[in-house]
Amino acid sequence: MFFIDTIELDGLGNRHYLAGGSRAAVAVDPPRDFDQVLEAAARRGVRITHVVETHIHNDYVTGGLELARVTGAAYLVPAGARVSFARVPVADGDRVIVDAGLELLAVATPGHTPHHTSYVLREQDRPVAAFTGGSLLIGTVGRPDLVEPRLTERLARAQHASAHRLAAELPDETSVLPTHGFGSFCSSAQAEGDATTIGKEKAVNAALTQDVDTFVAGLLAGLDDVPAYYAHMGPANAGGPAPVDLTPPAVADAGEIAARLAAGEWVVDLRNRVAFAEGHVAGSFNFEGDGKIATYLAWTIPWGKPVTLLAESPEQLAAAQRELVRVGIDRPAAAATGAPGDWVAEGGSLASFPRSTFAGLAEHGTDGIVVLDVRRDSERATGYVAGSVHIPVHELHGRLGEVPAGTVWVHCAGGMRAAIAASLLDAAARDVVAVDDGFDSATGAGLTVVTG
Repeated sequence: MFFIDTIELDGLGNRHYLAGGSRAAVAVDPPRDFDQVLEAAARRGVRITHVVETHIHNDYVTGGLELARVTGAAYLVPAGARVSFARVPVADGDRVIVDAGLELLAVATPGHTPHHTSYVLREQDRPVAAFTGGSLLIGTVGRPDLVEPRLTERLARAQHASAHRLAAELPDETSVLPTHGFGSFCSSAQAEGDATTIGKEKAVNAALTQDVDTFVAGLLAGLDDVPAYYAHMGPANAGGPAPVDLTPPAVADAGEIAARLAAGEWVVDLRNRVAFAEGHVAGSFNFEGDGKIATYLAWTIPWGKPVTLLAESPEQLAAAQRELVRVGIDRPAAAATGAPGDWVAEGGSLASFPRSTFAGLAEHGTDGIVVLDVRRDSERATGYVAGSVHIPVHELHGRLGEVPAGTVWVHCAGGMRAAIAASLLDAAARDVVAVDDGFDSATGAGLTVVTG
């Protein structure tokens, strides 16, 4: 008998796995904060004897090296990956005994990276699951453009070949267990559904239903923006990430918060966007703690800039810290919890800005105002409000000077990114209205939406 436990990381849109038998287990692509992996092993009563990486990750900092050190496990990394730490290099066809009657078979599946390796879990020589990392995903594949532009087309073709190899060598009932595809920008598209098998993918995955030229053309045409912080993840993982420190940061009082703002540092308010709009420290930015804070803060902030976190509670602060260490933002410079009135000096006042909807925008009219669309290019290509200005939210901080004069009504697809953008504009002393609404309601509200 074997088990496979799935560990979800909703914020980054990834999954990680612990698989094993009655005594021993292997951890696959573990996150930086690997305590959940240890807890899963403890519940199962097994020892982690192996930690494996499918590839050098571009979207998060791995916990593999430190997990292997803590547990005494062997750390398996694809042989073709250039790393600066000791590890067990894994080549195509290598087999690793996990437990009695249970083994991992390494299968070279280049495409997401040149060295990408999948691992087939075999029970009594029968394949039961494939940990496919960024290779074969649910209904799609991992994107091939994160390594080097000159390699992108070659890697796209390799993705097609790797998917076909897995489909040819594994039984239809084999479970496909990818790392990416659940919101991560490492995926070329998002997963449709929660589980899949080799047989299901043969029927629906473009990598398995289209010829290579058609597949590659479609894959390359559909590639989306790459988060800026990805440039730092690969080097961090190849160099060997340091252990994390999740102890609470130093407490900042109102004076220190003001001083850090005056020094040009980032002060990030983790509260929900409604509360932030109603009252916040002038100059602070709003990245909701229960949103995709790791993705959008890491994508937006100048890398290495000190950040102070403001939270409603110690629990909200701790959750944000955990999210941020996964993308290499290791230690907040300082933090404060409580209410915004506690974060401004005595006698000071809170800043605020209004919120509205697309119906409110239609009622107000677009004459004499700036409508700012902060969605990604691919989203805007499907339709946009006539006359709107387009600057993706992850570029806005560096392009504030391009926003035309006047009151800015800012929108995205649902409201979260509009709130980030509104906070950036508000901090720059612009008059702003945050449109907290789904873009699919724009046409029904009476606005002219340009398509095609």
